[in-house]
This record gives sequence, C-alpha cells and structure tokens, in this order.
Amino acid sequence: MPLAARSHARSCSTRCRVALHRAAKKNALPEELTIRDRWIRRSSTKVPLTVGDMPASSTDPRTWSSYKSAAASTVGAGLGFVLSDVDDVVCLDLDHCLNPLTGRLAPWAAAIVRDAGATYVEVSPSGDGLHIWGRADVRHGRRIRRPDGTAVEVYGTGRYIAMTGRRHGSCPSILADLSAVITKLTT
Repeated sequence: MPLAARSHARSCSTRCRVALHRAAKKNALPEELTIRDRWIRRSSTKVPLTVGDMPASSTDPRTWSSYKSAAASTVGAGLGFVLSDVDDVVCLDLDHCLNPLTGRLAPWAAAIVRDAGATYVEVSPSGDGLHIWGRADVRHGRRIRRPDGTAVEVYGTGRYIAMTGRRHGSCPSILADLSAVITKLTT
C-alpha cells in the first residue's frame, strides 16, 4: 500500500520528528529573553538595525522589536538582544577563548563557565568567543583585561549583544544568577 502524504505533517516519520525536536531544543534561546521586546537585527559588521532596515539604538526602545518580528525579518546578518536597566539580564562576553576547530575552551574561560553554573551560554558570531547570559545587578559595563591580552566584558545596560543561538555544550536555556561570578571577576 503506498504511503499517503499528510499535508499538515512537518516530518516524514517519527525518527525525523524526534530529530527536528532535538535540533529545535538544542538551538532554543531562553524564554526569559524571547518574551522581552528588546530584539534588533544586526549587520555583518554588528551595526544595530531595526526590522525595517533603519538604524537601531541600544538606548531607544522605539527601535526594538519582539523576538518573533526580529527572527522573521531578513534584514542584516542576524539577531541582537538589547540589555536594558529595566531588569537584571546581563551578559559576559569572553573573547578569544574557544578553539573553533576543536571546541576546547581556554582554561581561564572554562573556569568562568564552570563558576557560572547552569545558565545559557552561546558561541559568539566570531566562533572563538562565548556569551554567558544570566542575571545580576550591573549598571555600568566593564572590560576586564587579562594578563594574556584576552578580555572579559561585563554588560547589563545600554548595549546590545549579537546573538547566534549556537548553544555551547549542553547548557540549559535558562538564566542563572551571575552575581558571584561577576564579583570574582571585578575584584
């Protein structure tokens, strides 16, 4: 008996459906970010853009959109999330810490990821850095230079972070309290 096509089906079999579910879950952004209307598009050079291809601002909410609108837009090269003083969402930006060929982290970055605990971590657009997302009271961003020339940036407001959705390792899609990690980095 020939197989009948199901027009409503998203996959050809149970195996394909499970694979689609796993892929979606692997790339799932934290709901704590996607429910906020603080999304923008970005150019390949990280210039913030509105979904209508106009300049966006990390300090002007009129230029931000919902996640759904930003994700549906084809403007620019990707998504960005705006950090604002209306809540305690923060991001640690670790530069040049990930070997893109092997996936191995530099020891200093592995220690920060370990200290951060169960929180959302994604690979940065460069492919050799990480963004660690969480919660903390950070009103002024800081760039912390490491002795080896690398840097850790801590941001909580007035900035946007280029998003990739490329989850690092098996991190969860939640935001943990990063207060202790940030205190350790800044003292």
